[in-house]
Amino acid sequence: MNKKSIATLKYLFEAGKLNEELIAELKMDERKGVHQLINSYEKKKEKVEELESKYKYMSSYERHAYASGYKCIAGIDEAGRGPLAGPVVAAAVILPADFKLLGLNDSKQLNEKTRNAFFSIIKEQAVSYGISLVNSQKIDQVNIYEATKIAMYDAVKQLDPQPDYILVDAVPLGNLPCNSEAITKGDAKSITIAAASILAKVTRDNYMKKIHNEYPVYDFKSNMGYGTANHINKLDEHGASPYHRRSFSPVRNIVQ
Repeated sequence: MNKKSIATLKYLFEAGKLNEELIAELKMDERKGVHQLINSYEKKKEKVEELESKYKYMSSYERHAYASGYKCIAGIDEAGRGPLAGPVVAAAVILPADFKLLGLNDSKQLNEKTRNAFFSIIKEQAVSYGISLVNSQKIDQVNIYEATKIAMYDAVKQLDPQPDYILVDAVPLGNLPCNSEAITKGDAKSITIAAASILAKVTRDNYMKKIHNEYPVYDFKSNMGYGTANHINKLDEHGASPYHRRSFSPVRNIVQ
């Protein structure tokens, strides 16, 4: 066997150019560095297989809908129901039938770098998407649950074409333009809902980073409006900003 240098093999591994035939040959190579590369290759292969399996599982609702004759399937999810400040954001998205993005998952399970990368891919490849923000004043007027539904309906209205089937995370919605299905923890069970969750979360996170510049004392860029100990301490010290939800405790107690 004509031995390739370790440097060449590392290049092939990093470029994704190692294959099963070459790996079989390399298993006869006695060099320690070669066997380290083989281990890395097999771990990477195992990880890809896990991601493929997860993606197949998360595509089951979509496959069933396509098999039932639906052609334009939308997913809906929201971000920001729990924070003390900032808007609730909903997103709706229609993905191409052949869309594939290994690693796609509930936005909360992804790190910020991956979420941002997926955010760009989803927007670029989506058939259509809509994103809607409902501010804290409206949340205080109608309550967070109703505000979430308002955002979801508005996100769906932005879709063009309109969907013929909708998968929504947890929140049952009536008066939709087509049949729909509410799925508990849908952002971990449906690729379309997961994609919507990423659009919603990244949009909201970016919004909170922007208003951090107006009110840096609350550290919105780090807590995203959630009630961390430091955030609540700053509320006690400085009172509420215009972005705080006055119907939420402990904000309600502070502004009284």
